[in-house]
Amino acid sequence: MLQMPTIKKVFPILALSIFSSMLGVGIISPLLPLYAEQMGATGIWIGTIFAGFSISRTIIMPIVGRLSDRSGRKLFLSVGLLGYAIISLGYIWASSVSELTLVRLIHGVASGMILPIAQAYVGDISPEGEEGTWMGYFNAAFFTGFGFGPLMGGVLTDHFGMDIAFYSMGGLNLLAFLLVIFFLPELRQRKTPTSPGASFKEMGTSGMMKGLFSFRLSFSIGRGILATFLPIFAGIYMGLSPTLIGILLAVNILLMSLLQVYGGNIADRFNRRVLVVVGSLTNFTYLALIPLGSNFWQLLAICALGGLGGAISMPAASALTVVEGRRFGMGLTIAIFAMAFSIGMAIGPLLGGIMVDFVNINSVFYFGAAIGLAGTTLFIWFTK
Repeated sequence: MLQMPTIKKVFPILALSIFSSMLGVGIISPLLPLYAEQMGATGIWIGTIFAGFSISRTIIMPIVGRLSDRSGRKLFLSVGLLGYAIISLGYIWASSVSELTLVRLIHGVASGMILPIAQAYVGDISPEGEEGTWMGYFNAAFFTGFGFGPLMGGVLTDHFGMDIAFYSMGGLNLLAFLLVIFFLPELRQRKTPTSPGASFKEMGTSGMMKGLFSFRLSFSIGRGILATFLPIFAGIYMGLSPTLIGILLAVNILLMSLLQVYGGNIADRFNRRVLVVVGSLTNFTYLALIPLGSNFWQLLAICALGGLGGAISMPAASALTVVEGRRFGMGLTIAIFAMAFSIGMAIGPLLGGIMVDFVNINSVFYFGAAIGLAGTTLFIWFTK
């Protein structure tokens, strides 16, 4: 068994790798809906393109999570980052809606090997009582990269075209791959449950896991709706440029990332369950306000409110997940938590695309708000 590294030694490498990777992924967030629409994609097809990424990621994550509990984290993290770098070129190759959907499916498989595995690594070596703090730091690295990405993508597209944005995503993920390969030590979890079947069965009886899954699912449905349809709402219906759209997404995510560290410290000192509920209430409120925005500055304020909600709820929920991970296996538990995110990121764009085609774009954001309220209610019920 390999020696357990200290978190202060390993965390900077993981944080830099995740930041670089998410910066690359975030670059295409404000571009992909517009890119797909240029290919002739309808609302349903745009939803399918976004959902394909999450569907394939959902399938692979519990498998990889369990294997990483037994075989170590570094291999899966390295393969995922390299896959991210290579598949970035696929976006340039794709010339039709079906080809773009295929690229997203492959991209999702690579994604399933990165975020939950890196987060499980941090969970393994987080000292007891400091789960919120280190998950806050981790979420900050994740959201900062993902937040600067849209801003960078909008500027690159305005000045150099979309192809440069896709090349940039590939280069940044290649950099993250090299950081992990050369500087991240291997790690195996010290204790895991005796069998995968027992883990799943026991996890199904945990009210906390059910509550966390409900929260994460509703949160991610709202995220999927925001990432997919805010660029269309702002770009097509309000006439905002890619740079301004990038700023809207960046402010939402960057504010959430900047406050993650404070949110993590608070989560180690106050009732984590209450913090999840308060953040969830804020999350669904801002979605309901988006259709009421009539200009860039109003949308900016609404997006900032959404960032605040995520900063309150996510560190507390992540810390609760780490505590459960010590019971059921860190890789598997965090993979299940991340699965909820992927399922929501698939459902949100798919149902949202249908609503755009058959109702209107405003209904999508109201739908996301209603789901957020339902998720908050379920979290309270399961964890009572």
